[in-house]
Amino acid sequence: METSVIRRSILAAAALLVLAGPVLAQEPAPATAPVEPLRVVASFSILGDLVKQVGGPRVAVELLVGADADMHAFQPSPADSRKLAGARLVVINGLGFEGWAERMIKASGYAGPVVVATRGLKPLARAGGGGDHGHGHDHGGDDPHAWQSVANAKLYVANIRDALAAADPSGEAAYRAAAETYLQRLDQLDRDIVAAFASIPKERRRVITAHQAFRYFGAAYGITVRGAKGIGDEAEPTARDIAELIRQIKKERIRAVFVESTANRRLIERIAKETDARVGGVLYADALSGPGGPAPGYVEMMRHNTEAIAAALRDTAN
Repeated sequence: METSVIRRSILAAAALLVLAGPVLAQEPAPATAPVEPLRVVASFSILGDLVKQVGGPRVAVELLVGADADMHAFQPSPADSRKLAGARLVVINGLGFEGWAERMIKASGYAGPVVVATRGLKPLARAGGGGDHGHGHDHGGDDPHAWQSVANAKLYVANIRDALAAADPSGEAAYRAAAETYLQRLDQLDRDIVAAFASIPKERRRVITAHQAFRYFGAAYGITVRGAKGIGDEAEPTARDIAELIRQIKKERIRAVFVESTANRRLIERIAKETDARVGGVLYADALSGPGGPAPGYVEMMRHNTEAIAAALRDTAN
């Protein structure tokens, strides 16, 4: 009897071992250190967001010019040089937007690839000619604010996708999948912007902004956008500049004037008081807002700007 019980116990134990075998075989191997994210430095916050959208958790993005910061006033620091020195990839806008980039990158010792996000893009000529405005912001003859058109932003995304895949081949499939998903979001965004202005008569689609940052937006979506000479951060306005602008607003019956998030608000408000134009709100041109603001990402920025412009134009029709 005792022998029979022992035999049954042994057989039961053996059966358990057989059943457990596949489970034991599926136990994960000892944990290894996670793959270190690809360190990417982007010149400013809008580019940084596009890199994050494509790179996801495989990238660690650092910015030279952060959210709510004025690109025109950027002064490179030793900390910025250290960011560059530790990067595996650097992404810039190009078209003269970062006039300091070549010198700064060389001085940092960074020797890796530099991605120009506007590569392959046909730029608009810059209104009023080129030149360096004293802040290392040398546009040359091209308008660098190409991201203000969603179609151009899609080209940025494609260039970023290809650069990330080249720098991190093991992540290529992930980068391509993320880029495709984001490009679909951008297609929807583009359709929504077109729809936002569809009911506004073309002759009413006239606005003044603090400086020439929205010409791509205007060209893409049928808005006449004038930049106020001397009202942005690039130069101090003269009395003649202001008087000329007021005459222009009255002559062209411009409906709304807009402040930019990093520009001179008081002057725009003063100009609005001397004309029939409405101050339409704050637009985001060269920088995103912080996480708690209305434009923490590229898509949110474009929606915010669109809603502000469309609302002002609709209100002035009443």
